[in-house]
Amino acid sequence: MKVSICYLIVIAIWSTTPLGIVWSSESVSPTMAVMLRMIIAAILGTAILVIFRIKLPVSNTAFRLYGYSTLGLFGGMSCGYMASTYVTSGFMSLVFGLSPIFTGLLARKILNEPAFDSSKKLAMVVCLVGLSVVCWDKLSLSADSYIGILLLLIAMFFFSLSGVLVKSVNISIHPLATTLGTLYCSLPLFFIAWLLTDGQLNVAQWSIRSLGSIVYLGIFGSLIGLIAYFFVLQRLATSTVALSTLITPSFAIALGAIFNNEQISHQLVMGALLITLGLGIYFWGKRFSLQRIKL
Repeated sequence: MKVSICYLIVIAIWSTTPLGIVWSSESVSPTMAVMLRMIIAAILGTAILVIFRIKLPVSNTAFRLYGYSTLGLFGGMSCGYMASTYVTSGFMSLVFGLSPIFTGLLARKILNEPAFDSSKKLAMVVCLVGLSVVCWDKLSLSADSYIGILLLLIAMFFFSLSGVLVKSVNISIHPLATTLGTLYCSLPLFFIAWLLTDGQLNVAQWSIRSLGSIVYLGIFGSLIGLIAYFFVLQRLATSTVALSTLITPSFAIALGAIFNNEQISHQLVMGALLITLGLGIYFWGKRFSLQRIKL
């Protein structure tokens, strides 16, 4: 499968994830919702692994890969789900949109990737301005929203660090094997988190929309999305992969407008244009500068 197709799959799934997290946590506790999501993904993934006879490596290097991946999956997801009860899905997208900056800085320190040149720095500024414009009218923060902000910052840091550390492991295995190894390692942690923070099964209170969101996120967000993510992570620079989080907020808020009757404002249109411009500068800014120098 082409990297570009998988990259688009990652963007599409991550665009729907914030709204799915908010819906799944409406009537189900956040720790239970995320645990059920991972269980669904693990069961389906195991069935696919057996049917297609895909090997699941159990070497020390493989477990190091699973551990690094678990850091992002458990750390990022658990904090993200708990934050969903304090902040809006638009704000969640905004904070995770900052991950390319953290990823780029961490990749430079850990992987010795090149520092951002002037065109990439300009691109990041333009994209961040666009993200701010997109989400400006969505940031209706309550008195305790700082808790959600802190949780999201922690989640984003774990996500960024995990991506960089995974890239540092020199091993070539099937993306589904990486996904399942990560799910197997993280499920006990999700179970412990549920026991410590909730530990109750209030099944009678679960709504159809919450259950549907959990199933959707289990199949697409945690299985197909992770497979596509690990596939592109093996083939692209970590900062480039993380850049997809700059694209998703506009789509995420647009989906909220369609399914939650949220009004699409002028800020959304302007911010989306700025993000598109920033992405163009990021990918082609240096090439354009070099062509002008040659001319």
